[in-house]
Amino acid sequence: MTAEKIVTASVLIIGNEILSGRTQDANLAYIAAGLNGVGVSLREARVIPDVADVIVATVNEVRAKFDYVFTTGGIGPTHDDITSECVAKAFGVPWTLHPEAHKLFLAQYKPGELNEARLRMAHTPEGATLIRNPVSRAPGFRIGNVFVMAGIPSVMQGMFDSIKHDLKGGRPMLSRTVTCHLPEGVIAKGLGEIQARYPDLDIGSYPFYRRGEFGTSLVLRGRDAERLAAGTEEVVALVRELGGDPIRE
Repeated sequence: MTAEKIVTASVLIIGNEILSGRTQDANLAYIAAGLNGVGVSLREARVIPDVADVIVATVNEVRAKFDYVFTTGGIGPTHDDITSECVAKAFGVPWTLHPEAHKLFLAQYKPGELNEARLRMAHTPEGATLIRNPVSRAPGFRIGNVFVMAGIPSVMQGMFDSIKHDLKGGRPMLSRTVTCHLPEGVIAKGLGEIQARYPDLDIGSYPFYRRGEFGTSLVLRGRDAERLAAGTEEVVALVRELGGDPIRE
């Protein structure tokens, strides 16, 4: 039986403002959830600075390693918005005025308002296709397996939603959670034994403190519903054997 191909992705969060702590990223969780829904497994996320050599090298590394790459940030009108130019360098193609993007900007701005800074946002790597922006019109773009999107969360979400259903993924990742008021140290040995019996599942334990009580959330993830259900039942049985009261979430 041929093993099912896992379609993988990487996210590059580009911006000095993220690394400085001035701005908190609000895009990664949205992208991860959306990819999971269409059967694409997010395997890696990186935050990198607005440094041309770093962007070029990182884009080339991850586009060779993963099926899809998604970038956020750095496609605005200011001098530090260099993502689009850097992606062109990574692909070894000119950075040019995209005719469709140019038309969008001509329709959006009054005569005389489309200055040089704004026109930068209509430039893409040669051969790129546009990603629709339903919020503020200035588009993102795709070239090869790289999707370049805005950093502003509302704009990024609009862009991502416009392309996510065109992605070719596998079966979506399913998830089950069992919580209990047992410490991780008590559960660890038995949970490890269950993981060994279910190598096709990703089983993790996450301690919490709620309403004055410590406990653990046990999360199981997998693509086969029957295997996931069987593994969940074993986790529930383990918690009961250890004196806990398992709660399915």
